[in-house]
Amino acid sequence: MIKPIIMGNWKLNGSKKFIRNILLPLNQFLIKYYNICTVIIAPPILYSNFITQTLKNIQNNFFLGAQNVDIHFSGPFTGEISPIMLKDIGISYVIVGHSERRLYHQETNEIIAKKFKILKEENLVPILCIGETKEEKIFNKTKEICKKQIDVIFNLCGESAFNNTIIAYEPIWAIGSHNSGSPKEVQSICHFIRNYIKSKSNQILKNFFIQYGGSVTKNNAKTLIYQKDIDGFLIGGASLQVEEFMKIIEISNM
Repeated sequence: MIKPIIMGNWKLNGSKKFIRNILLPLNQFLIKYYNICTVIIAPPILYSNFITQTLKNIQNNFFLGAQNVDIHFSGPFTGEISPIMLKDIGISYVIVGHSERRLYHQETNEIIAKKFKILKEENLVPILCIGETKEEKIFNKTKEICKKQIDVIFNLCGESAFNNTIIAYEPIWAIGSHNSGSPKEVQSICHFIRNYIKSKSNQILKNFFIQYGGSVTKNNAKTLIYQKDIDGFLIGGASLQVEEFMKIIEISNM
């Protein structure tokens, strides 16, 4: 099994008090796992510097990620953040295509592909979220939807697009539902995603990984991480509970 990649997506949560309470014990805990597991925390971006200062003069045992990026490098785009800015403050990984961005901000596959491309141009690692709705699952359209979300990346970025990239398969019906997909079901889709991207790449992929996201907890992490095509997790709510998050990390490295 490859070195697991575990990312905590804090979404619109956090405060200075919360950060002190969660990050100091988490960072200490990760001393044991730093060399065998890649852990990434994606806080609201305005707390990134506070996190850096909180852990000043202490070895940082995780990477900082971002939850979003703009499609421009600079310019008159109020409220947006460019990949150059993210890189400048030490961000290494950036989530694009999360279902909440697609739903609440009307981000299309084409917009997400532009975000993906601009991250690659700055040598940042995109974490591309793909997945189907409950209705699409019922009508057996999961693979069709995943293919469509992948193809738009290939069309814009070329056959080498998925080198140094993470895909997070996040079935929308599972996010926050306490109803994760069965390990067999998730493995089947992750296997399909990996093979499909390999077939379209026409080359050996380098540093390409697949995470699973969607109601991952300490109770189902073990059976999920043992699946051949699941390289780690993108975790939402459970990453806000330090004991739960640490337990998932521990289980993922057993």
